[in-house]
Order: sequence, then C-alpha cells, then structure tokens
Amino acid sequence: MDPVAIILAELSRKGYVPLKPKQLAKKLGIGEAAYPEFRKALKSLLADGRVEQGKNNQLRPADQFGSVIGIYRRTKSGHGYVRPHGPEAGAGTDIYIREGKERDASTGDEVMVKLTRRASGQKDAAGEVIRVLVRATRTFVGTYFEREGQAFVRVDGTVFSHSILVGDPGAKGAKPQDKVVVEMVKFPSPDDRGEGVIAEVLGPLNQPGVDLLTVVKAFGLPEEFPAPALDEARAQADKFREDDFHGRTDFTHDLVVTIDPIDARDFDDAVSVEIDPKTKHWILTVHIADVAHFAPVGGPLDAEAKKRATSIYLPRKVIPMFPEVISNGLASLQEGRVRYVKTVRMEFTASLQKGHVEFFNGVIRARKRFHYEQVQEIVNSFDGGTKPGTEVAPDVLAMLKRMRDLAAILRKKRFKRGSLELYMPEAVLEYDADGRVNGAHFAVNDESHQIIEEFMLAANEAVAEHLTKLGVPFLRRVHPAPKTEKLEAFAEFARILGYPMKHAEDRFELQRLLRITAEKPERAAIHYALLRSLKQATYSPVQDEHYALASQHYCHFTSPIRRYPDLVVHRLLDRWVKHKKVTADETEMKILGDHCSRMERRAETAERELVKLKLLQYLSTRLGEQLDAVITGVADYGFFAQAERFPAEGLIHVSSLTDDYYHFDESSHSLEGGRRKKRFRLGDRVRVEVGRVDLQRRMLDFRLAGQAGQPSKEPPREPTPRKRGRRR
Repeated sequence: MDPVAIILAELSRKGYVPLKPKQLAKKLGIGEAAYPEFRKALKSLLADGRVEQGKNNQLRPADQFGSVIGIYRRTKSGHGYVRPHGPEAGAGTDIYIREGKERDASTGDEVMVKLTRRASGQKDAAGEVIRVLVRATRTFVGTYFEREGQAFVRVDGTVFSHSILVGDPGAKGAKPQDKVVVEMVKFPSPDDRGEGVIAEVLGPLNQPGVDLLTVVKAFGLPEEFPAPALDEARAQADKFREDDFHGRTDFTHDLVVTIDPIDARDFDDAVSVEIDPKTKHWILTVHIADVAHFAPVGGPLDAEAKKRATSIYLPRKVIPMFPEVISNGLASLQEGRVRYVKTVRMEFTASLQKGHVEFFNGVIRARKRFHYEQVQEIVNSFDGGTKPGTEVAPDVLAMLKRMRDLAAILRKKRFKRGSLELYMPEAVLEYDADGRVNGAHFAVNDESHQIIEEFMLAANEAVAEHLTKLGVPFLRRVHPAPKTEKLEAFAEFARILGYPMKHAEDRFELQRLLRITAEKPERAAIHYALLRSLKQATYSPVQDEHYALASQHYCHFTSPIRRYPDLVVHRLLDRWVKHKKVTADETEMKILGDHCSRMERRAETAERELVKLKLLQYLSTRLGEQLDAVITGVADYGFFAQAERFPAEGLIHVSSLTDDYYHFDESSHSLEGGRRKKRFRLGDRVRVEVGRVDLQRRMLDFRLAGQAGQPSKEPPREPTPRKRGRRR
C-alpha cells in the first residue's frame, strides 16, 4: 500500500497514541531500507497539513474525524461521492465531496478522503479528497477540436468539467470532430485543465461503427481472445463426441425444450415439467449448459473467462465470456443436438412444498427450440385465444401447459413470501435495412418470459440451499436489506404522490404499492425511486439474504456461458456430484466476488451508455417531434420527463417555461407558476417535443409542446478552470 495511506490509516486508527517519527516507523514495521521513503511520505503529509507534529515531535492527524479509503464517482452537477471500502465513515454511508474538493480524482479512482463531517440523521458524511491511490483508468474517449491554435479533447459524458489539452496531435492525424482515445498525462484538477496525448483516432461519430468503438474503448472492454484460449477451445471441439455419455445421466429421451429470445445466439438453459402419476407431485427439471466440462480450472479458457467475468451484450454486438466455438457451439443447448448439462430435478407437492431435490451431470437432446413470442401465442391459445401460428406436437403442447401452470403457482408463492417486482423495462432498439436505428420500444415481460424466470429462480435457490447445507463457501448473489432511513425517505416520497404507507419497512406494503402503480403514469417515478433506495446486488461468499426476492439462500447457477460466478458454482456442484464432498477457500471467493461484481457493473454501464448514445443519435435527427411523457423528477432548475412509449428521458429546463415564472416547492416535488398557479408535479402527464440533443454530454432536452422558443444551436459553454492560487 502507498506509504502515505499506511501512515494516515495508523494515525486515524481508534486508540492511536501520538508517537515520534521513528517510533511510528518501528510500530509499522518499516525497516532501514524503507525508512527514507517513509520520511518522504511523512514530510509530504506535514507540508500538506494533513499531519501535525506536536510537543516532543509527536505525530497526530490534523483533522478531527480521520481518513477513509474508497471509490470516487463524480455526478453531472460537479460534486461527487466516495463509497468507503469499510464502515469507517459511519454505517458505511457514501461521503459527499463538494465540487472543488476532489483534487485530480476522476470517477472510479480509489482515493483517500479526509472526513470533515460524519454521517448523522439525514445528513451524509462529507469530506475532501487528499490523495488518489489507484487510477481506475488513464485512457478516455472524447471529441477532438481546435481553438485559438491549440488542440483539445472534450471527454465524453461528465467525467471532467472541461476539455483536455492534447498538444500536437499531428502524429495521429486527428481532424476536428473526430472521436479519439486520449491517454492522460496529467489529470485535471480545480486549478488545472489537465494534459493528455491522443493514443488512437476512431473517426467521425456518424461513421458506421464508431459509436460502438467509442464505448468499447471508453470502458476498456475486451475485444479479441488471446491465441491460447482459442487454441484450447478448438482442442475441446476436436475432443468432444456426442456419443460419449461416460459418467453422465442420460436425459436424451426426456421431453426437453428451450425458450429464448428470437435473436439469441447461445442457449444455456433447457427445461422439462412432468406430473408424477403416483404422487401427483410436480417434477421440474432444469438443465444448464455444462461449460465447466470444456474449461478446466487454471487453463487459458478459464483464465480469460475469469478476467472478463461476464459476457457483454451491446446493441447488435456481443462480447462473449467464452469464444464462440464454446458459447455458440459446444456448450449451447441447440435443438436436436446432444449436449452436456448440469441438471437440477425438483419435486413440488400440490401445495408447492419442496420435496426431493437431485443434482446430476447429465446429457440432453433438446426436442424443440422456442422463442418467447411463439410460446406467448401458445399460452394465449390455452385461454381461448387464436390458434398459434407454430405447429406443436401434442406432447410438447401438453408440457407447455404444465409449464405455464407450474410457473404461475411458483410466482404466486414467491409474492406471498414478500418478493418485490420493480417494473423497469429495458430499451429495445429498432433498425432499418442498413442497420441504422429508426425507432425504439420498451422490452416486453409477458407470461412466456415469466415461465422461464420462475424456473431459473427455483433452480438457483435449490443449488444455493444445497451448498449452504454442505457448509461450503460459494459465490452467493446477495442483495442486503435497505437502510431504514432510505425506506422512510421513499415512503415520504410516495405519500407526496398520494400513496401513503403506514410502515416503510413492510415489504408487503412495498409490494402492494409497486403493484397498484404498475399501470399508472407515476409508475416510473415510484419504481425508480424505490430502486434508488435499495442496495446493489453483488457476489459474495458471506451469507446474506436477497432482499428483492425475499430469499435467504440464493446464487447464480443458470447462465455459466455468460457469467463467471455461475461457472464457479457449477464446479463446486460437479465435485459434490462426483465425490460427495467439496471444499472452497472463503478468502479467494471474496476476492473473486468483488472482481465479478465490478465487471458486471462495467458491462451494464457500457450497455446503457451505447443504447443511450444510439437513442440520442436517432433523436438528434427528429428535433421537434412530439411525445407523451410523464414527469419523473422535479428540481429548482426544471423537471425530467420519461416518454410513455419511447425509452427516453429528457429535461425540461425551467428557462423554457416561458408562460410564467416558476418556483420550486420541495415539499410537494413540484414547480408552480407565480401568476397562473400552474403546477408541474411528479407523475403528471405532459406533452413534450424533442428540443435539443447533446451527444457529447449524453443529454437530452425536451420542451413543452407548443411553448415559444427554439432549441439552442450553440454548443454548451465550457467551464473555464480556475487560475492557480485562486479558490472560490
């Protein structure tokens, strides 16, 4: 660890007794060879005023609250937050960093923060960054431009508040408005613009494929697989034989089907549902692709999969965790092909009490591949709907009906135990024949999707419960309960919208609120507000509940083609199936869980970023188009509105409301006109039109339909960095 961090950590430790420099060095175990570096770090801390030297040269921290280490993130408004690695800041709360107090930190950096206020009541802890310990990245993507004979790059998004000086870009041949990759030489701070060099020219943003490259480079996403991983994948393909059932249970004569999106490229789950003729019990069998068979621990395939940790699903582009010979071939449960699987067979009584559960290394041959739309047509026909367009064999049709019925009962039972369902539909882009975005809609979550969802949840729980009984550490999918104050704040928010709650922590009240608002205009505001009140789900071997699912034991087991934690669980289960005993190291699991959680967040953020960029590119060609929308957020500078049938949210700035002077009423989350008393409040429906698109900052401005004024054609004015020595 950095010597500065070591010194500050010791001085801020509870129970620290002031020591002289040599005494402190001895206590920290610093030998003669490292002592000069220790003295240099201490001198720096004294010069910065972060450490004080009192009587008899004894050292003590200069601040009264101590220091913490965590990850910094910057918000659009300029201020930031640091999430501590531990509970040092008081109950693990985020630490507020006022703009100008971040030094040269950028989003994702590991930083040391001097606390200036501890968390109390409704107030967050506050502090200032005193040192950047580890950079998240040194490369960024932005737009090249020239001004007054100098070359700059305006980094995408809101990572930095002003552009970066890049010196002479001639060697790379960058042209104004080109998207470029810039490597930072000196990070910007409140007093300095920062400097960088252009490492790569991607081309104009409107050139096909550049938007994808922009996101790939900005997030450091993996691209080509290394040769050893590809060689091992090909060797596994050469070795695989469809008639080799050694050590596996034969399910190839069972009726098994897959249900996936119509454009799915890999199929990692297959299902079968029967009713035992003697007991009348449900028998649910879930087969999951046995990727572990083709990726031995420690081999090149495993090493690369662990590094990636997840497949990344970008619009029209998948960056897989495994090479396609594995993900789309050997491990993909294709119709009519013999494939290796990990199998969970679950028995449920008529009242849905879980009975006998078995685990196998198996072999299947999927009878039929369905996509969701086909299954939904069939499900609709069960209730007197039109005859489905897909011809289905009678035994398959009968099983689909059993699947529909069992899934409905499982779903009902899950909600009865308090499971929450937030309706946050994903954006689905639509393309023309040339591959350009020509529209978008919200993803559907109908009964066909829910059938597979319930079966996968059941399998995940069954595996987690089994490994828990064995007492072996494994990667759980944990979702800790939210803090009481967060739920109370949410309840107050809901009350303002006309939905009073008696008990903020009662999950059944939360469930009822989500259900009754699912089809109402204020759905987006309510469901998103609750989402922000909840903690983030992560991977960890530490036993904890999955709050949203109301599940005490839960893991990810059903997608090993695209998630490394599932692969780790498969390997544990494999050892138990073969040897009836299994062990694991909890510390290794903890480190691996942290890594997989970080890679998952990176993948999700990259996907959202590219979808948003493509949507904004599309909307930039449709200025003035009108949309029905719902107000999802209100502030003193305006309000945000989410289009009802189009996945885009924009800001209606208060300056565009030209019919009156509006003031912000925080208590009612509304803007109210001074003369006409017209109000804009959360959940209200409004008619808006696309006013302005800022591709650089990834921002969209709406304006009320029919309001006077035209969208500004000027680029956003760039903040000018303060001169050295001047602080405001």
